Amino acid sequence: MHLSETKVIVTGAARGMGRHFAIRLHEAGARVAAGDVDVEGLESLPAAIARRRLDVSDEADVGAFVEWAYQTLGGLNAAINNAGILRDALLVKKDRETGAIRKLSRADWDAVIAVNLSGATFVARDAAAKMIETGTRPGVIVNISSVARHGNRGQTNYVAAKAALAANTVTWARELAPYGIRVAAIAPGMVETPMTQGMNPKAREALVAAIPVGRIGQPEDIWLAVKFAIECDYFNARTIDVDGGLSV
Repeated sequence: MHLSETKVIVTGAARGMGRHFAIRLHEAGARVAAGDVDVEGLESLPAAIARRRLDVSDEADVGAFVEWAYQTLGGLNAAINNAGILRDALLVKKDRETGAIRKLSRADWDAVIAVNLSGATFVARDAAAKMIETGTRPGVIVNISSVARHGNRGQTNYVAAKAALAANTVTWARELAPYGIRVAAIAPGMVETPMTQGMNPKAREALVAAIPVGRIGQPEDIWLAVKFAIECDYFNARTIDVDGGLSV
């Protein structure tokens, strides 16, 4: 699928990687529908990019957004599941001074699963349903997973969501193949975004030092993999790690 032929939804498009994806797609001639809970961030996108508030954790909101995107773009043949949040915490931690036990909260678990996994599932489901309903071929869904899916201290909820998303990439690719819809995933490592900029400086420095290529990733690095996943019609059901060698 050539980028100029793409009519695509991008979630989490107000900032970070999602914003970069939306802009690069637009520059390549694609018709883009950008969604995010951050309305102010959406409004700062180029005027030619369609945008609307989207809470991916709200199933009804996703359905309405997909229908709006279809009508606004004059069709729909692609979706990029990028929306995500962090609520990092150890599963259990004992305070060294007080001896108090702190546990990963149900609220933090639910919040991350709702956005990073349930939200991605709702978007993939409703976008695929619209493609099937309208007989659109070919179609493609690109899921943004993470190298954290291999396991990462302090991220039980995030790891669970991103690992499940990579696994479901295979499941959905198999289920949607008869309809001409491919499903692929990109797993970034540490990337320069507002999310990672909020990390503890010492933890950030230690993580960057562990990256074999010697630098933090940039949104453009991830975009190149997303572009490949969209354009290569033989790429399907697989997850590409784009992490500078961090997970090796």
